[in-house]
Amino acid sequence: MAEESAFGSGAGTAGQSWRDTVPESTATDLENLLGTGISAAQEQLQRNGGFLPFALTVQNDGEVRLVAVSPADAQEGSDGDFDADAMISDLTALLRQNREDFRAAAVVCDILLVEEDSDAIHVATEHREGPVFAAVLPYSADAVTRTWEFGELAADASEPVIWVD
Repeated sequence: MAEESAFGSGAGTAGQSWRDTVPESTATDLENLLGTGISAAQEQLQRNGGFLPFALTVQNDGEVRLVAVSPADAQEGSDGDFDADAMISDLTALLRQNREDFRAAAVVCDILLVEEDSDAIHVATEHREGPVFAAVLPYSADAVTRTWEFGELAADASEPVIWVD
C-alpha cells in the first residue's frame, strides 16, 4: 500500500503524484526537509512571532542539519529590519560552496502571498539527483486567542539553485 505524500498529487501526470516520478530515497529526503522546515518555522513563529530565513541539509550520512547566516547589520533607524533576500542569497551561496557534504537541501523563508494577502512559510527543497519541490503554508495571527492559524500546505514552483553551474 502506497503512503500518501504530504504533497498530494501536485506535479506529474494525471493521477500521479510527483513522488511517483522520483526514487523513493530522494522523495523521502525532500519530504523530510519539507516537514522539518515547516515544523521549525512554526516553532519559531510561536516562540518569537517570526523567523529569519534558514536552510536545512540532509548530510551524506542521512543526518539533517540546520544552516543559518547572520542578518547584515540593521540600518540606522530601521527598527531592526533585516534584508531577507540578502540572507537567502548568503544561504544559497553557502549551500553551493558545501554541496559535496550533503545530498539534499531546503531553504525556508517567510513570504507574502500577494493574491491571498497572507504571510506564508515557504520551503524550497532540492536534491543532488535533480528533483526540486517547493511548498507554501499560509499563516496568520489570531489577535483574540494570541495563536497562529495555519492554512493548507500547497505546492509551489521551484527552480534548482544549489546543484547548478
